[in-house]
Amino acid sequence: MGQTASLPTTASTKPAEAASGCPVSHKNPDTSPATCPVAHDAPPNPAKCPIDHGGLNPLNQMPELAQTPAPNQRIQLPTERTESSIPRDGTSKWDYPSPQQFYNALVRKGWETPEEHVETMVDIHNFLNERAWIEVLKWEKREYTHDDIQLARLRGRPGELSPKARFWMFAGWLLPSRFNTEPPFDRHDWIVRRPRTGEEVRYVIDYYEAPAELDGSPVFSLDVRPALDSFSSVKQRIAVATEEVWADFRNNQKPDRTVTEPK
Repeated sequence: MGQTASLPTTASTKPAEAASGCPVSHKNPDTSPATCPVAHDAPPNPAKCPIDHGGLNPLNQMPELAQTPAPNQRIQLPTERTESSIPRDGTSKWDYPSPQQFYNALVRKGWETPEEHVETMVDIHNFLNERAWIEVLKWEKREYTHDDIQLARLRGRPGELSPKARFWMFAGWLLPSRFNTEPPFDRHDWIVRRPRTGEEVRYVIDYYEAPAELDGSPVFSLDVRPALDSFSSVKQRIAVATEEVWADFRNNQKPDRTVTEPK
């Protein structure tokens, strides 16, 4: 239930790179190498994100990104920021980076990105964030009955494989014909606050690039789940995994009621 969501994304312009998601300035992936265009001091591998998640303003948990054009920038990029649907506290929501801020982050990290693709990359970045939040809410409804959930803070951890991602990588190594052999192109840890109880729950989000659609549109898969660092989260993960196994078993046990008409 909500652990993995495959998300087709259609873009009018095919981006040279795309970005994954996080309600702070972040990234969007592309149909070839699975990469995150905004970098978090990742180890040397393709999974990167050009926005530095370490340099956040302590007042709003947002990186300080310039809205002025970068040197040698050829086209004017929008500076308007889009408000997300993700609550940051009781009165405000997270804002996404403007295309200009996003591009400045890419330039600062040395990423060569065609300026005409930046707006598409930002759209993908925002789309992935919104889908990740929907999956978080699905999990939260199992444990918390109120609708005032907030995203308190987050951390980008590209290049740092979660235990579950390592397991699936090992499965892919053993059975490459059955399991995916590509690692997630990014990872985020989101800290969700439950205001009525004061609890904070850590969620792990692995971002994967799935096979593109027939028309070449990129498809992304998000694996969203509570981290196994509390008894409640462990119990919830076991319950959901059990439900999924039984659902698959029941579907496989259904008799084939197809009737072949005599010729």
